[in-house]
Amino acid sequence: MTVVRGQGRITGQITVVLHDMADDPEVLVELVRAARSQSPELSSLAEEATRSHVTAMIRAAGPWFAALERSGAVEEQDFTAALLLGADRAVQGVAMTAVLRGVQAALARAAELAVDRCRSAGVPDRVLLSVVLRLQEYGNAVERHVVHGYRAAEHEAPRALGAVRTRLLRRILLGEVTPRPEELAQAGIRADPDGRYHCLAAFPARRRSLRSAHVVTGTLDGRLAGLGPRPPGADEVPPDALVVVAPPAALSELPALYRLCVRAVDLGLEQGLHGRYDVTDFAALVALAEQPLLGALLRDRLLGGLDPANDFHRQLALTALAFLDSGRRLDQTAAALFTHPNTVRYRLGRLRQITATPLADGDADPLDALHWWWALTSWLSTRG
Repeated sequence: MTVVRGQGRITGQITVVLHDMADDPEVLVELVRAARSQSPELSSLAEEATRSHVTAMIRAAGPWFAALERSGAVEEQDFTAALLLGADRAVQGVAMTAVLRGVQAALARAAELAVDRCRSAGVPDRVLLSVVLRLQEYGNAVERHVVHGYRAAEHEAPRALGAVRTRLLRRILLGEVTPRPEELAQAGIRADPDGRYHCLAAFPARRRSLRSAHVVTGTLDGRLAGLGPRPPGADEVPPDALVVVAPPAALSELPALYRLCVRAVDLGLEQGLHGRYDVTDFAALVALAEQPLLGALLRDRLLGGLDPANDFHRQLALTALAFLDSGRRLDQTAAALFTHPNTVRYRLGRLRQITATPLADGDADPLDALHWWWALTSWLSTRG
């Protein structure tokens, strides 16, 4: 559709409105909801998969309007986001009709919001008709590029089995459309005798980070992801790699477990860990990392008397943490710190004097010890 230019030219005010919409989380939620409401196939995808494409397309709308004012050529603008949307949905196995229903619903809702905001911004009614026509023109172009991206991916012959496996891992572990059993079998992804799978996350994101014949791997978001009927052995993990494995689970449970594995890998890397671990080895770290505010409150309550700029206070905190890590045993703490038990006893005494709070001793409640461990870990990490 060609829009008549002249007195109704869209001003820079419209571009500002579109930029503001792209940065408004509530608008993005509205558009995602509109798209997902049109098809069970779309609603089965991870919401983030829809939000990322919607965000990209609405952000492209503002520059598109500005460029259109200058050149007037629709097809010369950047529709990469629409092409990628079509290609991703083809790979995920979503039907073309479902994709277009979602795109059309999101575009229609975007047009309604844009017109309302333009009117509130003082755009004259005589200009609003031009706005609607331009939005329709943009929507038509978006739909054409979605179809083009979908068809290109649909007819692409995979160049390697690795590409197919990575796509399947993405669909399974990121909570997208679950593949059919025959697709998994053809790609060599096998379950255990009970029909369950072990998922894992690893770093570095290279295939030689894992030398297991039973695990199918692929790179997802900068990490190596894997799936197989049994976990890799410790001897199958290179010395410089960190691998976190989840217990066996059904396909529907894997996205949540994989997220925990990814979080554990990130926390393990912060501590310089290497080797193979079970995700439950990071249970406390993951749980506490998800509640930083509580950790800060405990830190301030128990360690408020410590000065972050005082190196001696840092030494006291490190000693107390080693004391808790050593089962609250003076001799084991001293051995871990290469010092004398009397030195450990003195430091713990000074910590008690400064904080006016007794550190959990051998007879303390386990929760009290946990609170101290959390507070000390939070204080030391904040201290850097």
